[in-house]
Amino acid sequence: MDATGAVLLAEQIKQYVAAERFNHNDRLPPERVLSQHFGVTRGELRKALAELEQDGLIWRHVGRGTFIGARPVLNLADAAYLGELASPAQVIAARLVIEPELARLAATYATRSDFDEIQSCNSRCRAASDWRSYEAWDNNLHYAIAKATHNKLLVYLFDILNVVRRSTVWGQPRTTKMPPRDHASFAEHDAICAAIVVRDGATASLRMRDHLVSVRDRVLPALSG
Repeated sequence: MDATGAVLLAEQIKQYVAAERFNHNDRLPPERVLSQHFGVTRGELRKALAELEQDGLIWRHVGRGTFIGARPVLNLADAAYLGELASPAQVIAARLVIEPELARLAATYATRSDFDEIQSCNSRCRAASDWRSYEAWDNNLHYAIAKATHNKLLVYLFDILNVVRRSTVWGQPRTTKMPPRDHASFAEHDAICAAIVVRDGATASLRMRDHLVSVRDRVLPALSG
């Protein structure tokens, strides 16, 4: 398989990942299964996976498999340690420093493909049938915005923060099976995405900040109550 064939197969794998609704950090099926699915050899599959890994769309760990997203900067022990050091309030404070700027840069550097991914994640947040699905797509949305900056260092910083956020014990109470239709984050996400798509970086940054302040004001009192 030449370089063009690897790129074409990589695009097919991207479409497969989207169709199967894999989330960030999910593990792909084994190479044996993928090579059979696409009708290629393992060597050809690995060339395509290398293309995706170079773009930061997947990462591979010998003995563990292939995962969606960029390679984590922290190992699990580091993440658990930082999660113990950081309170939920500190995690949100850190997000307020980083994520508004990510939204501003995404509005400047995002491609049409980035816009499509951001809007798809936002739509799937609204369509979530339970809280677990909503939280997965919320995570994917914020990651898609970070990735749309096309700044690998900032994406790694976001990954560090995100790993710590997910390792922090929140214990947020849920009184419903799924997010209500008027869940505040839906309109907040819509405003962020709309600003990014029209490349209004200042508004995208402001709307992201508004969203995180709203999350802080909803979540922290519930944790201390």
